[in-house]
Amino acid sequence: MSDSILKINNLNVTFPLFGGILQREVASVHAVKNLSIDIKEGKTIGIVGESGSGKSTLGKAILNVLKLTAPDVRIEGEVLLKDNDNYIDLFSISKKELLKYRPQMQMIFQDPFSSLNPRMIVKDIIKEPLDIHTELSQDQKTEKVNWLLEKVGLSKEQSTRYPHEFSGGQRQRIGIARALATEPKIIIADEPVSALDVSIQAQVINLMMDLQEEFNLTILFIAHDLSVVKHISTDIGVMYLGNLVEFGTTDEIFSNPQHDYTKKLLSAIPQPNPEGREKRKEERIKVTL
Repeated sequence: MSDSILKINNLNVTFPLFGGILQREVASVHAVKNLSIDIKEGKTIGIVGESGSGKSTLGKAILNVLKLTAPDVRIEGEVLLKDNDNYIDLFSISKKELLKYRPQMQMIFQDPFSSLNPRMIVKDIIKEPLDIHTELSQDQKTEKVNWLLEKVGLSKEQSTRYPHEFSGGQRQRIGIARALATEPKIIIADEPVSALDVSIQAQVINLMMDLQEEFNLTILFIAHDLSVVKHISTDIGVMYLGNLVEFGTTDEIFSNPQHDYTKKLLSAIPQPNPEGREKRKEERIKVTL
C-alpha cells in the first residue's frame, strides 16, 4: 500500500426514494455496491461503463460532495487518502478537517458550459480556489493565474473575459486551470470531453496527458468512450450496475477481457474498415459515371 495514493474500501452509495403523502422511503437505488479499488500514484485510472452504471457517483463520493446535491444519500465504506506516511479516511473526519485535504483532490466537470460561473471573469474563476485554500498575496495570485492560463494554452489577455466569450474547448481548459490552482495530487475528471467536438476532444486529452507528466498527477478518468479511455489510461475499471466487474491494465482489458460485459463494451466500439471505404468509393464512382 506504500505507493497507493488513494485506497477505496467497500464503498456503498445508496439513494433513497420517497413516496406517498408522508413522503416516506419506499425504495432505494444502490448506485455503487461494495466497490474497492487501489489507485497508485502517478497513474491514470479509466472508469468506464454505460450511463447509470455509477461512474459519476463514484467520483463525487470520493470527493465527499454528494450530500450537497442529495442530502439523504447514504454512503458507507472508506476513502483513504495518503498524507505523507499516513492514510486519512475522508469519511470519518469533520467538514473543517476535510477542508485541509480538499486542495489535494480536485475535479474537472463534464459540462464546461455550466461548471463555470457566468458572472465571473476567468481570472476570478481560477483565483477562487487560491482565495479559499492559500494565503498568497494578490500579486502572487495574479501571477499564478497567468501562469496557469499559459499552461493550458490560453493567454493572460483572455483572463478578463467571461466564460460565454470562449468556445467549449477553451472553457474546459479554464476548468482544468482551476483544478490545477491548488497543486492537487489527484484529479477526478468526470467525462471531461463528452460535451466537446471530436477534434477538440483530442486537444483536451493531449493537454491532460502533458500536464499529468509535468506535475506527476494521479487521474481518475471517468468516461463512456472506450477509445478515449484507451488513449489516456494506464489501468481501466469496468462498472456495471454499480459494481466494479473488472479491473486491470489497459493492455489486459483490451487484449484479454474476462467479464462478459467488458467483452460487449469492446465489441460495441466502432471499427474503421478501409477496405469497405474503398469499395463504397468505387461504387459511388460507378454510379456517377
